[in-house]
Amino acid sequence: MSESSRRGAVEIGAAERTPTTGRDAARDRRARVQAWVEQPRVRNTILAVILANAVLLGMETSAALMAVAGDWIVALDRVCLAFFVVEITIKLYALRLGYFRSGWNVFDFVIVGIALIPAAHALSVLRAMRILRLLRVLSVAPSLRRVVEGFVTALPGMGSVFVLMALLFYIGSVMATKLFGVSFPEWFGSLGASAYSLFQIMTLESWSMGIVRPVMQVYPWAWAFFVPFILVTTFAVVNLLVGLIVNSMHDAHSEEENAQTDSYRDEVLRRLQAIEDKLVRDGRVGD
Repeated sequence: MSESSRRGAVEIGAAERTPTTGRDAARDRRARVQAWVEQPRVRNTILAVILANAVLLGMETSAALMAVAGDWIVALDRVCLAFFVVEITIKLYALRLGYFRSGWNVFDFVIVGIALIPAAHALSVLRAMRILRLLRVLSVAPSLRRVVEGFVTALPGMGSVFVLMALLFYIGSVMATKLFGVSFPEWFGSLGASAYSLFQIMTLESWSMGIVRPVMQVYPWAWAFFVPFILVTTFAVVNLLVGLIVNSMHDAHSEEENAQTDSYRDEVLRRLQAIEDKLVRDGRVGD
């Protein structure tokens, strides 16, 4: 690489880094702060503080530990809270109002804001809600974030499955009340009792020895009702829900990868355009 080429590359880099106005300088500082906050080591530090704070909140539930080191535990808890406040303040400086465009940032803001409310009188219940800070792990860890995003994305499809489940439960509850309500009023004496018993059967919790076999002692053919109900609700509909969630998680992961690829491509195109503009300017000067 010739000396003139190296000098041109240095000038290009300097031109990209040198702001032209005060507003550009502030924007450049915010961009550098945002890039620093999004570094893996900073994210890992935030994650470590979140986990440490969760441990401290658990230690506060022990009367023995609080009697020995209560002052230290409370002090460290306040240090963690101050760390979270500083973190959010830095992000607000870097992103300004754009901070609230991300649902995860709003989630972090609300969780930390709850911890700042004085825990006195009617608001004393908020003291117990400080453990919600642990949920910030969801916004820091990308893998957990994809799980939540996949679940939220699957909600519209899950709504149709829930409607189907409700129809099956209603039909089964009416049939069970008509068929077994007289002999087993505790389990099937009303529509609500039948629905609850069928829900227990769907979860496979003591369904055989607890409900079905006693019913079969009076109605030997009862298996013809309960077995198809279990097959349809437990193994078909529930697995359909799982499939929807897994598919949505896969789509969320693909969207995140595509967004990262598009961001990298745009950055490369921007730098190539800056190099091309610099070469054109140098050519005009040479002429």
